Amino acid sequence: MQNDTILTMRGIDKQFPGTRALSKVDFTLRKGEIHALMGENGAGKSTLIKVLTGVYEKDGGSIWLEGVEGEAHIHSPQDAQKLGIATVYQEITLCPNLTVAENMYIGRTEGQIVPWKEYEKKATALLNNLGIPARAKQELNHCSLAVQQMVAIARAVDMNCKVLILDEPTSSLDDKEVEMLFSLMRDLKSRGVGIIFVTHFLEQVYEVSDRITVLRNGELVGEYAIEDLPQVELVAKMMGKDLHDLSDLEQIGSKHKAEDEIIYEAQKISSSESKPFDFSIHKGEVNGFTGLLGSGRSESVRAIFGADRVTGGKVKMKGKEVKISKPHDAMKAGIGYLPEDRKKDGIIADLSVRENIILALQVMRGFFRPMSKAQMEAFADEYIKALNIKTASQDTLVGSLSGGNQQKVILARWLLTHPDYLILDEPTRGIDVGTKLEIQKLVLKLAAEENMSITFISSEIEEMLRTCSRLIVMRDRNIVGELTGDQLTQAQVMKTIAGGGQ
Repeated sequence: MQNDTILTMRGIDKQFPGTRALSKVDFTLRKGEIHALMGENGAGKSTLIKVLTGVYEKDGGSIWLEGVEGEAHIHSPQDAQKLGIATVYQEITLCPNLTVAENMYIGRTEGQIVPWKEYEKKATALLNNLGIPARAKQELNHCSLAVQQMVAIARAVDMNCKVLILDEPTSSLDDKEVEMLFSLMRDLKSRGVGIIFVTHFLEQVYEVSDRITVLRNGELVGEYAIEDLPQVELVAKMMGKDLHDLSDLEQIGSKHKAEDEIIYEAQKISSSESKPFDFSIHKGEVNGFTGLLGSGRSESVRAIFGADRVTGGKVKMKGKEVKISKPHDAMKAGIGYLPEDRKKDGIIADLSVRENIILALQVMRGFFRPMSKAQMEAFADEYIKALNIKTASQDTLVGSLSGGNQQKVILARWLLTHPDYLILDEPTRGIDVGTKLEIQKLVLKLAAEENMSITFISSEIEEMLRTCSRLIVMRDRNIVGELTGDQLTQAQVMKTIAGGGQ
């Protein structure tokens, strides 16, 4: 290892049944460096961290650490901790009912009688030394989330950590709290601690980091000095696009012109998970929210549907003000929603295909007005044929179908309610190319032939460009641009995400 290198990982492999999570990945961390680890969902960031911290055993490759002779063998989180590797996660793993000092020293006393007054003095000195605005005797649950994270970092520092991993530490913090955390990170950097910073917030990466390593699909894309990688190029590398070879994709079908009538309109709508935003969609329009993972695109449509607790805003459907505070309100207003996570929020695996298809309509009718078996069978048969759902029978458990066919069942559920406005969040994730094409064509057909208004969200920019006539671009849970017409190119989308667009 070079003199300033604190951690070297070379050729790291990790396989799970049916998938290769990491393939020959290299990573280098230097003393006194804040190193951002970047990549989209599924890129391999979490797996690499879990290999480094002993949560997973690597299947191949080598790890070297400063001060360790030969290769470092990390078989458990305890091994990692002894070697000076500490992790602070987005969700605090401390004990909120204990004091700050108790959280800093609990589990480190090896059974002896604990001189807590002495530990409180040590905790006070360390808190002051690191500039953390907390008192040693203060209960942790009386501290802000940012201060709780700082206490977790102080615990790691007191345990002589050389490598500090911060996994999405700012996702729940406001701007002032983020700056407090960044001040502490810069202080630790000046003390020679190497920090691995994992985040989805691009602007924060460029505010505090020295270097960036980009992963994609479990493979190393490259390591870059911060000044050598503009934001727009970082976005391109994360998405796997060549900036010098971006062109408009061939359109699937012809995009008809949406009508002038506004179907849905929201002013300053917000939820427990989203910032306030304005949004509208015209009759027969297909639009989409785009941005990197964590940008707020899913949170925005969940606010529209009332899937998260709505905290403010005014909503109109077809020009009339309506109150949508829960999904049932949205359904009654004529809105359907296919959620991002079909297994968690979409299918009910232990129910049949037929039962899953008729579920939303039955909820709207009320369970005191049940459909007859003949009605249910007729509805299920109609949509199994219309969407070409491959199932042995209507009675097949939906959990036994392929991912693509499960997605079609959820789509059938909402089409059966004949919504005016349909929200599709990642409708083609994890399904084969042929089924993706079917769903894209169906979206365009619903808009063109039935004048249905559709919001379409996909992590694949090509899909968005094929299906949407307007894209709302998001970054850090804010709308940062809106693209239409000739602006609908991959280059312009990435430029806007990176902060140089509309």
